Amino acid sequence: MAYLVLGLIIFFAIHCLPMMADRRARLIGMLGPWGYRGVFSVVSAIGLYFIVVGYGEARLEDVPVLYDTPDWTRHIVMLFMIPAFILLVAAYVQGRIKRTFRHPMLVAIKLWAFSHLLVRGDLASVLLFGSFLAWAVVDRISLKRRTGEGPVVAMHLDEGRPWVEVFVILAGLLAYGLFVWKGHELVIGYPLT
Repeated sequence: MAYLVLGLIIFFAIHCLPMMADRRARLIGMLGPWGYRGVFSVVSAIGLYFIVVGYGEARLEDVPVLYDTPDWTRHIVMLFMIPAFILLVAAYVQGRIKRTFRHPMLVAIKLWAFSHLLVRGDLASVLLFGSFLAWAVVDRISLKRRTGEGPVVAMHLDEGRPWVEVFVILAGLLAYGLFVWKGHELVIGYPLT
């Protein structure tokens, strides 16, 4: 589990940086906007790599189980993941869904983390999903306090037309379907079908 913990520390250290506006501004001043984004992306990818490797290794170890979950909670996860995927797409497409949820990526992360806590009670899973859930809650609170920060770069489609929302929903459902079909097994090593 050492790699998992290391990955979580790296990933959340860089993702908490935007919450500290003065430090973020200094780094952007030193590196420039593209340099900052580049460093942010590389450090995030390194953290994510250690998270994936560490979680995979922890699943093979004899990790303590903190709580048992009933089998029926698996269906709740499958249900919660549908809006999570739609909100994930909505985070990058300007439209009513994004305006309604304001930060749909954080809502998607909260749904993903909370639902997985319902089905995974081992220490590694609680550490992984609990960390993401806590970070998403703290980041959302922090976003309410921050001002003057630019929006996430998003695809600009005509917001006045209902096809934008149809596109977001269909793209989210397609991503969900592909992830259920093969993606979860490829990424996590655990087939859902």
